[in-house]
Amino acid sequence: MTDTLKIASWNINSVRFRMPIVERFLTEEAPDILCLQETKVIDADFPHAPIRALGYDHIIVNGQRMHHGVAILSKVPLVADDRFDWQANGEARHVGVRLANGVRLENVYVPAGGDVPDREVNPKFGQKLDFLERMTRWSEGLDVPTILVGDFNVAPLESDVWSHKQLLDVVSHTPIEVDTLGKLQAAHDWVDLGRHFIPPPERCFTWWSYRAKDWAASDRGRRLDHMWASPEVAKAATAHTVHEPCRSWLKPSDHVPIVTEFTF
Repeated sequence: MTDTLKIASWNINSVRFRMPIVERFLTEEAPDILCLQETKVIDADFPHAPIRALGYDHIIVNGQRMHHGVAILSKVPLVADDRFDWQANGEARHVGVRLANGVRLENVYVPAGGDVPDREVNPKFGQKLDFLERMTRWSEGLDVPTILVGDFNVAPLESDVWSHKQLLDVVSHTPIEVDTLGKLQAAHDWVDLGRHFIPPPERCFTWWSYRAKDWAASDRGRRLDHMWASPEVAKAATAHTVHEPCRSWLKPSDHVPIVTEFTF
């Protein structure tokens, strides 16, 4: 029996404030699963009712008041959920589940890392690198087929940013972040599905700052959102889409959803 699965990931930047566009996306695109980051809500206040009304009966949350937070919304059954503290300070930045076919789905929100790319001057930058290092150790021990999605807050390739030269010293595209993310990818031979389907140097952005008066005209984007898969799972991927028009919706997130389709 062929099992087709459409998995989306989106840093929503406050799920309650942006429920209208969450509902619009779920209605128009109808993914089987939507992984959210930066939900900014405690578990008790998560908007379960409007999401269930759209057929997403399986909701797994790991929330935090006003900051961080992740969630997985699904039409299909989810089991064996877990929450890893890769930040090592209790922040709600991960939630994972097992799908009925045995594949793990891990949803992560990597710290942004502050403004200065120096761990001595800026402890937040060190925390970000350490977070990725803990993920790398975890990846080395993975023995189950896994899909890893989320806001990694790193744009690794030169074509993942609007200007490689101008962003070399800007957090999210510095050489040390790119190197650290590369080690994470190598630890499990992760396949970067975004760049598998949209090969470099083709333009591929998922984030545009709120600071731009006209984000589309300036187009100073970065590819911060990713979907990776174990090599055996990657073989089941059939399509990958970046839903750029969502950046122009009413009260948008500064990120847009990414969607990968699988046929198992």
